[in-house]
Amino acid sequence: MSPEEKELLTKSLELAEENNKILKALHKHMRIRRALSIAYWVLVIGLAVGAFYFLEPFVQQIQDAYGGARSNLDSFNTFFQNFNSE
Repeated sequence: MSPEEKELLTKSLELAEENNKILKALHKHMRIRRALSIAYWVLVIGLAVGAFYFLEPFVQQIQDAYGGARSNLDSFNTFFQNFNSE
């Protein structure tokens, strides 16, 4: 093997080792980012479910109040319809 070939082979080996280090670092960062992304979405979904669980009694009270007001308006409307028909 000539010295030029040996030098080219050595440079090729150094480049391959450098590329391998870069690829391993990229793979490591991708795994960390994926784990953080999963944790982020678990947190977002968990907070949404927790907020619904916490706010559900208040929403139920609002729905009951709306239902009561609607029933009062319906009876008031029926009263006026009966009053106008006479």
